[in-house]
Amino acid sequence: MSDAISPIKMPQWGLAMTEGMVTEWHMDEGATVAEGDELLEIETSKAINVFEAPGRGVLRRRLVAEGETVAVQALLAVVAPPEVSDADIDTFIETYNAEFEAAVEEEGGGPEPAFVEAGSQRLCYLKMGDGDGPPIVMLHGYGGDLNNWMFNQPILAAERTTYALDLPGHGQSAKDVDGGTVDALTLSVLAWMEALEIDRAHLVGHSMGGAAALNLALNESHRVASLTLVASVGLGPEINHGYITGFVAAGRRKEMKPLLQQLFADPELVSRDMVNNILKFKRLDGVNAALAALAEGVFPGGAQALILRDRLDAVDAPTQVIWGAEDNILPPSHADGLLANIGVYVLENAGHMPHMEQASEVNALIGKIAVG
Repeated sequence: MSDAISPIKMPQWGLAMTEGMVTEWHMDEGATVAEGDELLEIETSKAINVFEAPGRGVLRRRLVAEGETVAVQALLAVVAPPEVSDADIDTFIETYNAEFEAAVEEEGGGPEPAFVEAGSQRLCYLKMGDGDGPPIVMLHGYGGDLNNWMFNQPILAAERTTYALDLPGHGQSAKDVDGGTVDALTLSVLAWMEALEIDRAHLVGHSMGGAAALNLALNESHRVASLTLVASVGLGPEINHGYITGFVAAGRRKEMKPLLQQLFADPELVSRDMVNNILKFKRLDGVNAALAALAEGVFPGGAQALILRDRLDAVDAPTQVIWGAEDNILPPSHADGLLANIGVYVLENAGHMPHMEQASEVNALIGKIAVG
């Protein structure tokens, strides 16, 4: 009977996440739950996100109160069919909690980022999963890092080997951006793939990372199994250049917070810790110079330097484009009028970070093209 009981556990979104706070329950005990229903809202040190039900049943128990903080993998709730007895639910909870406490005492930690010498650069990446077939490789946008995929990589890793890469100038990777162009970024990604002996991959690129992914698909088509472009650079000339220049210049909270709020349809998603983490990153040696070089190389004069839209017909791989309808950085209209064989998905209630604001929908779209 325990096989019919589904545990709802505190997820781990990103390497740094060790705990999360339940900020709001969206469903009461006794409610019928369908797969994908929004069960509760969770706040971490980096972001706030909605947790969606992984299956169907009845919400039999809520074990963590609103405002309570618990560790990753702690039991939050139990979903089960109505025919499962209360006694069986009690036994399941008792057993789970006992095993969880024992595991915490022996825990050796989760996946850790790794480093590799790729060409002349030392690049940082995170690997999750061990599935068959070409892996999924995720490339973040300007000013981001591999943690931007915290709501996506753990989910996709259940079916496929996944890698999230810190692009040059970002995260823990080398700060030398070699001219700061899309071509330079593309060569860095290719060198990283060769260093890890990744012959072929499903590329997922966000914003600036999307331009690198598309450029790689055009120039090394045999290395690309599928292509997912999320609010991608390279599909039109316009860019919110005030955001780019402001990001380079910002050195204080009151300057950075309103900039980061432009990334989201819901500005409340920008937490104090998110702002502090970005400012801490910008204080590292070489970061501001790298960001300035990329701003000049990728967005010279306030426009995109490399427009690849007219070459999309040369991409020899299944391709899809995902955009947030409320994107304030790159116009969603850049997704209009693309080739008929390219899937285009414009998501409501999402800004420039749809993979964070509408993670479940984006994960499903990536999974469909990369996993099947």
